Amino acid sequence: MASLIAEIVYRGIFQKNLAARVARGIVLSARKSGRWGIAFGRYGDSPQRNGIPAKDFAIVADTKEELEQNMARYEPKHTDVTIVLDDTLAKGVESWAWYGLQPINKLTVPNGTVLMTSLQSFDSLIEDVHKREEPYTLALIRAKASFSGLWVYREDHTEVRVLGALAKIAPQFLPLDGVCQAIQEIDWGSDLKVASAKKAHDRLESRVVKITEGNAEAPFAFEKPKWWEMREGVTIPAIPIGKPKEGGEGYVPDRNPYFKKYTTRTMRPVIDFDTCVKCNLCWISCPDSCFDVMPDGTFDANMEACCGCGVCEAVCPVEQCVTMVNESLFEDNASQWEMWRKDQAAYKTWLVTKIGDKQGTLRSHGFRFRGQYEQELAAGDLDSGGGVITAGIPGENAAHKTQ
Repeated sequence: MASLIAEIVYRGIFQKNLAARVARGIVLSARKSGRWGIAFGRYGDSPQRNGIPAKDFAIVADTKEELEQNMARYEPKHTDVTIVLDDTLAKGVESWAWYGLQPINKLTVPNGTVLMTSLQSFDSLIEDVHKREEPYTLALIRAKASFSGLWVYREDHTEVRVLGALAKIAPQFLPLDGVCQAIQEIDWGSDLKVASAKKAHDRLESRVVKITEGNAEAPFAFEKPKWWEMREGVTIPAIPIGKPKEGGEGYVPDRNPYFKKYTTRTMRPVIDFDTCVKCNLCWISCPDSCFDVMPDGTFDANMEACCGCGVCEAVCPVEQCVTMVNESLFEDNASQWEMWRKDQAAYKTWLVTKIGDKQGTLRSHGFRFRGQYEQELAAGDLDSGGGVITAGIPGENAAHKTQ
């Protein structure tokens, strides 16, 4: 092997700087062992919207010529290591110009490694990851998804723990000594973070995933149009504006039939139609036009068009009229308005059950109000390092639990 190619898959906005620091750390660590490297984001496809999947890449090579050869491609066609900074991405990623749902291990080479931060069991994660025709290794850093690097919390050590784990996975390119030297020299510059990297190296858990294991479902996909099928000129068919609902009351916008935005959603809005004041703010503010205007003037979120960004909850002026709830509590994308119209009493019971689930309403990304993250940390609802944050190394307690 003359080069090491790694992709870092993360949630836009809240993990943007974290992913960039991981990619930068890979290159700087490799330089300590005399190798060449480069880190970059995916060109033109890093939307950086709240919760939307995005990618960074890092390439390390033995020689400058080998590095330039890899850089000549638009993007890497395969990766030796896929680094996943949020385990909800295990079910696949879809973003603009990715052409349908992409399995999280799609670019991982045969016998390569998917490195993930997670507190879940191997079996639970493998249920979500799509099957492959070749075996690969799933490696786990025991930690929750980190928001480190934006503005809410900066010192959970996720970036150095990833580097320590990579030193265990690919020591020929990222020797542990080189990783520790890089950590001490760049802006992290801390003996405590060096210790975190070493512990992540020693405590890394991994297992080989067989070709018989994983999610057997075929990912949603569509066939891209051929150039000879396009009409003359530089136009392509646009998405129609939409039309009124049957009977002339309400309005349903037309939507892209190929881009099903729900596939990587981690939370969805639950709507209390009884308290809706019909202010139109959710409908106006939704970046994806996912709300249908119903005949009674309320708004029903189309769950195939909703990506779960939480903007509707943030702009709604009525408390708990729109509440973001964890996607794992739902079985389908059925219309909430139709459920409410059919049996309002049963819908109210259903709604109270969903928004009353404390774990279900903890944010997988983003927050409802300023300072919420600090409050949840103090209350013990979150532990960004995989355990209780102590004066020592974040994740120390949880690391002992997993031994």
